[in-house]
Amino acid sequence: MTLQKKLITLTLVWTMLVIILGAYTRLTDAGLGCPDWPGCYGFLKVPHKPEKMQIAAERFPERPLEHAKAWNEMIHRYLAGTLGLLIAALAVIHWRRQQSGRLLPSALLLIVIFQATLGAWTVTMGLLPIVVLAHLMFGFTLFSLLALYWLQQRPAWRSQDQRLKPLLPLALLSLLVVTLQIALGGWTAANYAALACIDLPICEAGWSNRLTFAEAFDLHLGHDDYEYGVMSQDARATIHVLHRLGAIVTTLVVASFAWRLYRQAQEQLMRRLALALAAVLALQLTLGLLNIVLHLPLLNAVAHNFVGANLLMLSVVICYQIAYPKPQEA
Repeated sequence: MTLQKKLITLTLVWTMLVIILGAYTRLTDAGLGCPDWPGCYGFLKVPHKPEKMQIAAERFPERPLEHAKAWNEMIHRYLAGTLGLLIAALAVIHWRRQQSGRLLPSALLLIVIFQATLGAWTVTMGLLPIVVLAHLMFGFTLFSLLALYWLQQRPAWRSQDQRLKPLLPLALLSLLVVTLQIALGGWTAANYAALACIDLPICEAGWSNRLTFAEAFDLHLGHDDYEYGVMSQDARATIHVLHRLGAIVTTLVVASFAWRLYRQAQEQLMRRLALALAAVLALQLTLGLLNIVLHLPLLNAVAHNFVGANLLMLSVVICYQIAYPKPQEA
């Protein structure tokens, strides 16, 4: 395996770690564990010495230092910063070797730079939900595009099945539905609406009379701090209900696509991808139900976030395989 391939694999795994730790940071309410950026209370690492803690208290009297939350946030920043360096190295190697297809490594570099900006805004704007959502979506996009880059460097993992092209519209529809559902989930989390409904199958009795779409999708600009949310309970319940209904639609569309892909695929590779898509979908649905029944246990909620990223990544990879099959060898 060449150095470039090893570096791509390392970067892909590193991105998984960043996604997992990012979800853990948010779910432990540590998103503002350090109220400034890129440091923590004005230091490069979390202050522990009494004199530094005193300086931190003077700089941010409105947000007392909590070491556990601060370290969660800073470790996430260290890993994210390292990820940026890894992607920059990939781009430089690609350009110096004058390899074809420079668009993807260039896009990865631009996205990771923008991700750093969104990370800074997440803190400086006090967890503004639209910024938190954008940070999540671009993180998942980065993961999916890295998987594509990994795939492009391994021709043996490319499909040659030209007969799957008629499935492309359904594949793209499935990808769109997954993307919208992840966005709904991100909006639910960013507005602290994950426990707005704790009854099955949809919400508590009378939920349909309390829907407030205007407030649920208002950006609520102008607040200094969005930690723990600023929406009413009815607005949070509205978001939650839509995410649950979206889960039903997503399950029907993605399961239908996975079934048709498995039935029509002529190669073992594409059949396995169809089975993987169905398995990840089933796991994600199970984790979502457990979030409700068990009232959002931390590890389960982190897993729900990570499996959602993999559902998007698989959808992107399958669409690419169908749209750009490798030419059949003579």
